[in-house]
Amino acid sequence: MRRPSVLLINRVYPPGRGSTGRMLSDLAHAFSKDGWQTYVLTTGAKASRERDGGIKVKRIKGAEKPRHDIWYIWIWFKLLITALRLPKTDLVVTMTDPPMMAVMGRWIAKARGVKHIHWCQDLYPDVFSALDVKLPAPILRQLKKISRRSMQQADKTIVIGRCMAKHLSYSGLDPRKITVIPNWPDQELLTPGEHLTEFSEALQNMPTVNGSKSYEEQLKDGPKFRILYAGNIGRAHPVDTILRAAEALGETHPEIEFVFVGDGPGYNRIADIRTKRGMLNTRLLPYQPNSRLKEVMESGDIHLISMKEEAAGCIVPSKLYSALSVGRPCIFIGPENCETAKVVQDFKAGVVVPQGNARLLVDAILNYRMNGEAWFKAHEGAMKAGQVFVPKDSLEAWLSRARDVVGVDTPGVGKTAHDIPSGLHEKQKKAAA
Repeated sequence: MRRPSVLLINRVYPPGRGSTGRMLSDLAHAFSKDGWQTYVLTTGAKASRERDGGIKVKRIKGAEKPRHDIWYIWIWFKLLITALRLPKTDLVVTMTDPPMMAVMGRWIAKARGVKHIHWCQDLYPDVFSALDVKLPAPILRQLKKISRRSMQQADKTIVIGRCMAKHLSYSGLDPRKITVIPNWPDQELLTPGEHLTEFSEALQNMPTVNGSKSYEEQLKDGPKFRILYAGNIGRAHPVDTILRAAEALGETHPEIEFVFVGDGPGYNRIADIRTKRGMLNTRLLPYQPNSRLKEVMESGDIHLISMKEEAAGCIVPSKLYSALSVGRPCIFIGPENCETAKVVQDFKAGVVVPQGNARLLVDAILNYRMNGEAWFKAHEGAMKAGQVFVPKDSLEAWLSRARDVVGVDTPGVGKTAHDIPSGLHEKQKKAAA
């Protein structure tokens, strides 16, 4: 029997940084191990052809950090033209970087006569307002119409949250076209191993603020209770509420420190505010290598996740699953009507705080700092959730849907609302009960 083949398209793929690239790599390797001929089309510092195990990777030249929105349009067309020149595959899988990839996937599928699955990590153009991308209303309406039509014509649209499925359904997309498969944490977080010391050393060697005491000197005042924000600090992830809470706690609880690890548009702004206000309890580090990832995530006593209200139903921050995988309580600063809030509340893995309410965030942090029982209950909830949101289950659900679309024999999988794979759904409900 001929092996089925798949082409996966996304702007980011390792060693390029980004959660979409990391998850695409996991999925590509799952396809390859399942016997598929697997191709990836992505970007890189230079055009190249390479192998990633059994995966054939084609890169077109593209900047890792585009400076202008117009660049995304240019790379969109370059990916489309290149895809049409690659060998024909049975299935095309598009992600959402650059935006409007559902349209590209539909064009490729129609031109080549193949199947198409759109993997909706970020819902475009709906999320543009949360990203402060200003477009005239008529253009935005037309883009949404084109995007929805492409998703409706796709063989399947896979979304990463129930809020996203509802958002698409309410806007007219046939629920039978939608499957909910949650994202998952980095494989490194699930691999047992000895703890390293590089991250702690990096914190100790950080420069001081306005000649303040060194990290070692502050440690002499007592152990630190660390509030960790790890990941991209993007335009949809505001930090004003966090910084106001950090400033308030710096005056009353110097043993509580805030550590930001990552990059993004908000990173430099945090650094400027930290320096201007002399916030001794706030530290910033760049992205850490994978070898330090587990230690970084386990170093936080509490993990923070932030999202704009208007991004509900359009994105699901992947940093949630990383925090749960190491069993850390989460404080989500964002809307209650979204996947992240529902997971945190269902598993009792933390609390939800609305954007703008720094006082409530301070109270939540102090409750976990002063109340050991509250911290351990949230820790237990996070541990339960971490056992549900694992790569194996989501990847198996993904492969099952792909086989269904292409017509490869596979064991039957039951369906529930929005075609949530029943195994994932039941496991999630039982663990949260």
